[in-house]
Amino acid sequence: MFSINGKLVVKNDTQQITDTFKKREFVISDEGSQYPQEISFQLVQDKCDLIDAYDIGQEIKVNFNIRGRRWENPKTKEVKFFNSLDAWRIESAGQESPSNDLPPLPNSEPANIGMDESDDLPF
Repeated sequence: MFSINGKLVVKNDTQQITDTFKKREFVISDEGSQYPQEISFQLVQDKCDLIDAYDIGQEIKVNFNIRGRRWENPKTKEVKFFNSLDAWRIESAGQESPSNDLPPLPNSEPANIGMDESDDLPF
């Protein structure tokens, strides 16, 4: 399982590939690295509607699996390999930060409770 955050830039319609298989593609822009990337994902079967809840320009988190497959041209016997990124969960990528309900500590010297001035050991 992999996940990535990015801005939704393309949201395509669902395509009915065969009677029993449908897919939907979308693209996010990952600007978290030195060289921003536009990454294409696919949703398949009952997952095709997951992207409906999000708008172009919205920051989302995509959970996905990498799929690979081999294809051989029946005429030339040339072999090719294809990869796809199959999204299985999409959620808003909010600016989540850990909450800290405690007030900040004051900048003061630590108390020397129970220490004798003549004792140079801190314990």
